[in-house]
Amino acid sequence: MKFVISSTAFSARLQAMGRVVTPKNNVSILECFVFDVRDKKLTLTASDNENTLVSVLDLVEQDGDIRFAVNAKTVQDAVKEIPEQPLEVYVNEQTMEVTVEYQNGQYRFMAQGADEFPVPPALDGDITTLSIPTESLLTGVGRELFATADDTLRPVMNGVFFDVKVGNVTFVASDGHKLACSTVNELQAEKEGSFILPKKPASLLKNLFSKESGDVKIQFNARSAVFSTDTATLTCRLIEGHYPNYRSVIPQGNPNEATLNRQALLSVLRRVMIFSNVNSALVKLTFDMGSLSVSGQDIEYSMSADEKMLCDYNGTPMRIGFKGPFLTDLLNNLQSEEVTIRLSDSTRAGVIVPTTQPEGEEVLMLLMPMMLND
Repeated sequence: MKFVISSTAFSARLQAMGRVVTPKNNVSILECFVFDVRDKKLTLTASDNENTLVSVLDLVEQDGDIRFAVNAKTVQDAVKEIPEQPLEVYVNEQTMEVTVEYQNGQYRFMAQGADEFPVPPALDGDITTLSIPTESLLTGVGRELFATADDTLRPVMNGVFFDVKVGNVTFVASDGHKLACSTVNELQAEKEGSFILPKKPASLLKNLFSKESGDVKIQFNARSAVFSTDTATLTCRLIEGHYPNYRSVIPQGNPNEATLNRQALLSVLRRVMIFSNVNSALVKLTFDMGSLSVSGQDIEYSMSADEKMLCDYNGTPMRIGFKGPFLTDLLNNLQSEEVTIRLSDSTRAGVIVPTTQPEGEEVLMLLMPMMLND
């Protein structure tokens, strides 16, 4: 049996799907990709038993139908360095030997039957369905992913929370120190609902759908979610539990407000953080009319830094401390030219938003302050 496929399209899809495969899995078949060739299409499947990726590629030609499994690392490594050209793949249906022929040579390796490969159960029970533009989904998940926790005692904090309303969906992530929240408006959902997407499938979404256009259909129940487009499907197990009321921790009525150039603030922070204490990574922000002073020090090594920059500040003069790496993470995950920092006092969380919100979205970041000794 033979089929022909583009080398670059084949390799790119294998690399994206290979992220779900867990090396040295207790179930050996899960170290494999499943190839299903029929109707001039190649359907690839990869799974770690909690997340299952299915992707469809067009074939140049085929002369029969077949389904088999191949070690994921073997086939990924074999084709990733081959430049763009047609790959001719021959499968001996009796011996399960696979031969891949290309312009300058060939590979041979063994396949195996795919009957033992697990199939994720179909969604049942109370199912909620919505559609969201691919770009909005990837931007929302990608913007929040950095703020997820690694907390064995509170597993609900270890993923991205989807808060689905009839007209919008809000993506939220928090580790208790920082919070990232963005709402995509003008969406259609059948009904309200919510779920917590673990970090691994959230990362897989970014790689699997990065070149997709159109909408992603999302279906979920209490245990699982399915993300699907015309050419790819991700089925994943969800984190079960009740996500904290994220809206209650966002301070309201912040009278002090500063507007700054985002890249300029990032540059200042990177320079000042070099001289901050390695353990605390504390940076102090002193706001006054028309200016912001960013300072850091390490008493143990007799180092310090203090740099001023222009800002549009409305409020009473105040000083507040933040963990430098957390603040840079928040700023790096905002795309606007300018950001607005809203403050109440030095003991309450600072709210950071794009000065100009993305069209159809509402983006907000929150960062808890650190205690100042002076």
